[in-house]
Amino acid sequence: MPATSPSVAWWARRAPAASAAVLATGTLSVGLDLAGYEVLSFITLALACAAWLLFAADFTLRLLRAGTRWRAYIRRPGVLESVTTTALTTVAATAVLGTAFSAAGSQALAVTLLVLAVLLWPVPLVLVPQSEQRRRPGTVFARCMATQGLAVLGATLAAAESEAWLAHAALVLFWLGLVLYVLALVRFDVRQVAEGTGDQWLAAGALALSALAGALLISADSVRLYLWNEDDRDVLRNMTVALLVLALVCYAVLLAAEFLWPRPRDDVRRWATVFTWATTGTAALGVAVALDVSWLDGFGEALLWIAIAAWLVAAALTAAAARSGARPGRRVRSRARR
Repeated sequence: MPATSPSVAWWARRAPAASAAVLATGTLSVGLDLAGYEVLSFITLALACAAWLLFAADFTLRLLRAGTRWRAYIRRPGVLESVTTTALTTVAATAVLGTAFSAAGSQALAVTLLVLAVLLWPVPLVLVPQSEQRRRPGTVFARCMATQGLAVLGATLAAAESEAWLAHAALVLFWLGLVLYVLALVRFDVRQVAEGTGDQWLAAGALALSALAGALLISADSVRLYLWNEDDRDVLRNMTVALLVLALVCYAVLLAAEFLWPRPRDDVRRWATVFTWATTGTAALGVAVALDVSWLDGFGEALLWIAIAAWLVAAALTAAAARSGARPGRRVRSRARR
């Protein structure tokens, strides 16, 4: 079997995980800020920005070097789906980074990232890669995550800039994200709960990100803006609580499945697991603030520290894999069927 080009091998195996790593790190920054750990939030934000910039620069260089070969590669079965998933995850990661910058007081940069995310969002959202598989892994929830990421950033900026139209746009994205979640759930392969190697956790992560969006929409309301009447607020509050409960139930089921059906813990898709743990803790903290539920504060912070421990493990494994892959003389060969 002929050797695969380094560009092709890197994109196929690393790009989705790289964007998920940025998303997980950015979400940790948002959660740490909500928990009051400003220094740690700043450190994780810096790490997420560095990873985002490296990912964007590396992919751009490899794309330019690949030239016409890239167009031939992208026509291969399954590749377009991988590219679409990565693009959607990148949209979510960009929006989460903007949310972290807004929380840090950099509203202009947050607006810039919102514009960038909105520009990147439509094409992969409507692109439907052809696939023979009727049931999909956890990455099927990427469309929901990208849309809810925009809702999170829109609600955050609406509160920071006192812009009602941003909050109303974010509310539309919030409901659209829930529709996309239901559509994804229909296609999700439930066997992934027992067999998945990391990205099955996105079934819970998308719910938690939706709960965070709902909490931030509630928090964005004020006497000055008067975004929601009492009925609207009740619907939003009930939906946000329901989403958080569902996310926690899904979290518990997936965690139990990890013990019932042990599987490798060092797969690159584990960054999706880290993201879910981080966003669940962050969502709990966001709901605690929005609904003034004090006991959720401690619970959310505990989940956040678990996510930090998982992040450290995933980062160590990624660094070890990178060192192993960079050894001289190591060649990547295609495993595709001929």
